[in-house]
Amino acid sequence: MRTVTRVLLMLVTLVFGLALLPAQAMATPADPSLDDATSRQIDDLLALRNSLTGPRTDAIAQLSGRFIGTPYRANMLIGSASQPEQLVVDFRGVDCFTYLDYVEALSRSADRGQFVQNLIATRYTDGQVEFTHRKHFFTDWAYTNRVAANDITASLTPGAVTITKHLNAKAGGGNYLPGLPVVDRNITYIPSGAMDNAVIGGLRTGDFLGAYTDEAGLDVSHVGIFISTPNGPMFRNASSLSANNQVVDTPLTQYLTTVPGLVVLRPN
Repeated sequence: MRTVTRVLLMLVTLVFGLALLPAQAMATPADPSLDDATSRQIDDLLALRNSLTGPRTDAIAQLSGRFIGTPYRANMLIGSASQPEQLVVDFRGVDCFTYLDYVEALSRSADRGQFVQNLIATRYTDGQVEFTHRKHFFTDWAYTNRVAANDITASLTPGAVTITKHLNAKAGGGNYLPGLPVVDRNITYIPSGAMDNAVIGGLRTGDFLGAYTDEAGLDVSHVGIFISTPNGPMFRNASSLSANNQVVDTPLTQYLTTVPGLVVLRPN
């Protein structure tokens, strides 16, 4: 019986194309293999999720809050046009996008198996763990399957601006991500100057916010979560700023002075 079980686990590992690395923890739905800290935190967060009875956006707010203080680490994911993609699950450090990946997946999950499946569906188009299917751009969450959130930016104010972006195409030629195509997409954003109290009042706790960038070939430069708090509206994010270098709550009005505008995706 043990031999059969081992063979089945090996087959599952091959199907998902995963390899265990000492520096990063990978997982499959059948046999999660996680570092101890991540394993404990997943259990704690799933217990929290299962204790909540309100809307999923409340879960996003509470789950994301448990990551405050988590160190910022860049380039957390493994895979490229020349290197096989690996499903990374590592809560010891997050970048701004993996932070949102984990929170989004946890908010939909009741157990570890569901969490891994939801992480795959959140991070990869059509649930295929491949570099070419990774959702590299923030707006992929709204425009590729499985849709994680709806783009509501245009509905928040008539001051929203729409521009066609050639995602992945550098202004001077070439691509940001070799091996991936250029995707033409209309990106709608709200200029920071138009983010008055009425517009901010239209945001809801749990909304995903992307900092629009004027840079050619990119939709946003940073992402986070809108949280309404007694201290005012906050932009909860995995910040790479030297003053932070961890997950923090940044006053939204303060953050708006540093970016051209916002793209708003609402969890579905």
